[in-house]
Amino acid sequence: MVKKQAPFVQDFDTLAIRTGIDRSHFNEHSEAMFLTSSFVFDSAAQAAARFSGEEEGYVYARFTNPTVTAMQERLAALEGAEACIATASGMAAIMAMVMALLKQGDHIVASQGLFGSTQQLFGNIFSKFGIETTFVPAADVPAYEKAIRPETRLIFVETPSNPLTELVDIAAVADVAHRHGVLLAVDNCFCSPALQQPLKLGADIVIHSATKYLDGQGRVLGGAVVGSKALMDEVFKFLRTAGPTLSPFNAWIILKGLETLRLRMEAQSHTAMALAQWLEGQPWVDRVYYPGLPSHPQHELAKRQQRLAGAIVSFDVKGGREAAWRLIDSTRMISITANLGDTKSTITHPASTTHGRISAEARAAMGVSEGLLRVAVGLESLQDLQADLSRGGA
Repeated sequence: MVKKQAPFVQDFDTLAIRTGIDRSHFNEHSEAMFLTSSFVFDSAAQAAARFSGEEEGYVYARFTNPTVTAMQERLAALEGAEACIATASGMAAIMAMVMALLKQGDHIVASQGLFGSTQQLFGNIFSKFGIETTFVPAADVPAYEKAIRPETRLIFVETPSNPLTELVDIAAVADVAHRHGVLLAVDNCFCSPALQQPLKLGADIVIHSATKYLDGQGRVLGGAVVGSKALMDEVFKFLRTAGPTLSPFNAWIILKGLETLRLRMEAQSHTAMALAQWLEGQPWVDRVYYPGLPSHPQHELAKRQQRLAGAIVSFDVKGGREAAWRLIDSTRMISITANLGDTKSTITHPASTTHGRISAEARAAMGVSEGLLRVAVGLESLQDLQADLSRGGA
């Protein structure tokens, strides 16, 4: 007998483990991985019905696959959403959302301080297709309203931002968006649904780079767009045709990663908090950027809209780029890589990596200095992280 496992409670941890389990005739306990490019039909009539959508069922793995469906259902449940569309990467998720919901002549209002590739996508690529973007200070709620035009269709924010952990008041910006009939999309990569659920604060769409905390171990690429069924149906139409598809293998890895999401996020956030406090006391550090610290300008907002402050700690090193690079090169344990969300702590110099394609003037306006370092805290001990950073901090 095939038994479909439906979530019977609304607790986050149970949803993270039990949602999306649809056992095959083998009645397996762990979720199955369906590594197939296509699916076989019982008849020509069934094939026609599946392709037209008259009959539910799987057709072709570019847009339908049971493993991907399971991952989508699980993430949607964790975000409190009706539906989710998985994509090949976080950047593919943003592309799919915009290409599905906007058209030539439309306008976007976006928060400043976005991830470097996101800025490039909005500023240099979408503009080629006649979709313009106005960037406004992330924390300046009136600025969003002032930037809205008659042709504005979307407000896009990233909170906390990469790498300076600047926050956007999601509820306040959602009020602005909805007064003008505009959608609000929130990049929830830094927090994940374990720490922040933007839809409950008024957002219409949530974007994820599943490569980060949703996988949690730096193994695969993935992305997701989450929201109402009506909006996700439009995103699905784009994905079906254009094909920025999440592979079944990657979906299975992310599906399993979601099972431990809250445990990892809580542990990493607690260590990040302690590390940020320690960094504030180091003589070689000019400033620490971490929402959990009372010194963070949006500390109170972080307490209102996030369960914990997250696992990203950024700080300015005295001495600019030379001192920052020396500190990076002195580490022996922390991984020198631009990825984040891993169980292994990572360190990067944003001005020459993630934000290297942005002009020096734009970086300066964002606050990304030559001495800025970003540490994505993993699951190592606090003492070992402190010792590793101390090697080059003198």
